[in-house]
Amino acid sequence: MYNNDTICAVSTPPGTGGIAVIRVSGSEAFSVCNKLLAPRNGTEQNNLELPSKPILRTIYLNDKPLDQVLISVFHAPHSYTGEDTVEISCHGSLYIQQQIMQTLIECGARQATAGEFTQRAFLNGKMDLSQAEAVADLIASTSEGMHRLAINQMRGGFSDELQSLREQLLHFVSLIELELDFSDHDDIEFVDRSELRALAIKLRDRIHTLADSFSAGNAIKNGIPVAIIGKTNVGKSTLLNGLLNEDRAIVSDIPGTTRDTIEETLYINGQLFRFIDTAGLRDNAADSVEALGIRRSFEKAEKASVILYLFDLTQEDNEDTVNISRWLHRYNKPVLMLGTKNDIARRSPIHTAGNVKAIHISCLDKSDIERVKQYIVSIANVGKVSENDVIVSNIRHYEALCRAGEAIDRVLAGLDEIPTDLLAEDIRDCLRHLAEITGGEITTNEVLANIFSKFCIGK
Repeated sequence: MYNNDTICAVSTPPGTGGIAVIRVSGSEAFSVCNKLLAPRNGTEQNNLELPSKPILRTIYLNDKPLDQVLISVFHAPHSYTGEDTVEISCHGSLYIQQQIMQTLIECGARQATAGEFTQRAFLNGKMDLSQAEAVADLIASTSEGMHRLAINQMRGGFSDELQSLREQLLHFVSLIELELDFSDHDDIEFVDRSELRALAIKLRDRIHTLADSFSAGNAIKNGIPVAIIGKTNVGKSTLLNGLLNEDRAIVSDIPGTTRDTIEETLYINGQLFRFIDTAGLRDNAADSVEALGIRRSFEKAEKASVILYLFDLTQEDNEDTVNISRWLHRYNKPVLMLGTKNDIARRSPIHTAGNVKAIHISCLDKSDIERVKQYIVSIANVGKVSENDVIVSNIRHYEALCRAGEAIDRVLAGLDEIPTDLLAEDIRDCLRHLAEITGGEITTNEVLANIFSKFCIGK
C-alpha cells in the first residue's frame, strides 16, 4: 500500500528550543544518514547498522562543522515504524534543523507527510488503527481525563474489547455457516437458538454500552458544553468574565448587547468545560439580528450538557422563579439557577428538586464565582477515567459501533424468523463494522490518508 522509500521530518514542535529531534525512517535510513555524517578527518566510523547505543557525531556543512549531534539507531522491526529508523538529536536552532533536513533530502530521503510515521507503524503491524489514532489524541491531550483515554487506547484497552467481541461473533457465524453447509439434512442442527439469542443479547448490550460511552468520551476530549442563558441584563456576560477572570464579553446596561453566542473554554478541577454566553431572552427583540441571537440561545441550551440559568433578584420574585424552575425541568439535564445581584437584594434561594438546583450569587464576588465552579463540577457529574475504563471518544469509532449495533439488532429481530443465510450476512456485517475501527476492513488509501492527515508532521 506504500513504497518503502526513506522519509525524514523534524519530530519536535516548530520553533527554537534547546534540542530538536529529526527522525529518518525507511529501507535506506542507514545509508542516507551515513552520507550525512560522512567524516571529514578520517577518524569517525560511519556504519550506523552497528551501534547498539546512542553515539555522538559531528555534522559538517561545506567542510565546516555545523553541529554535534546524538544519533540513536533502531533496527527493523524494533522501531516505532517497524522500519530501520535513525533519530538525530541536534541543537534547537532553526538554521541547524533546516540545514540537516536539506542535506538528508539531498542524500536520498524525502520530507514526510503529516502522520506518515504513524501510518507506516499501522501498515507494518506495529499497532492497529484505533491505537494509531490514539497517538494523535495523546499529543493533543491537555487534561488528565484526555491523557488517560488516549493512554488506555494506545495500550490496547479498546482493541482488546473489540477483539473479544469479534471472537464471539466469529464463533457465532461459523456455527451458522456450518449449519448452512448441511442444510439438506433437516435433522442436523449445529446451533442452539436459545444459546444464540443469549450470546446475541450479550453482544448487543456491550456494543450499545460502548457506543453510549461516546457522550462521556466526547465531553472529556472536547469539553463539557455549558450554556449560560437568561433574560437581558441579568449578568450573563459578567458571569462569563468572572469565570474566565478576564474581560472576554462586553458588559453594558443596554438590553440586547450580546447578540450572538460567545464561546470560551476553562479547566475546572482538571476537566475541560466549554462555556457559551448567549443572547438575552426577551419577548420583543429590537431587530431581526437580536431575534436570531435569541433563537440560537435556545438551540445552545438544547445541545448543552449543563445549563446555567441566570435571573435578577432585584426583578424576579419567588413566584416567578418557581415557574421558571418548572419550565427548566423540561430540558432533562443538569440546570443551575443563579439568582444574581445578591449583594443588592439578598433572599433565600427557592426550593428546587430533580435536575434543577438554585443558588444566589453576586457575579462580582470571587468567592461566589468559585462556588459556581464547584457546583458546575458536581452537577455535571464528571467522574475520573481509570486506566482500565474503555470509553469511546472518536466519532469514527462511534459511527462504526452504531452500525455494528444495528446489525446485531437485526440478528436478534430475525433470529427465529429469517433464513439462516440472511442471519449469517447480518453477523458478517456486524463483524465488518467492528473491523473498521481497528483497520481490518479499511483498504483504500483515501480513507487512511484522511485519518492520518490530521496528525502533525514528524509523527
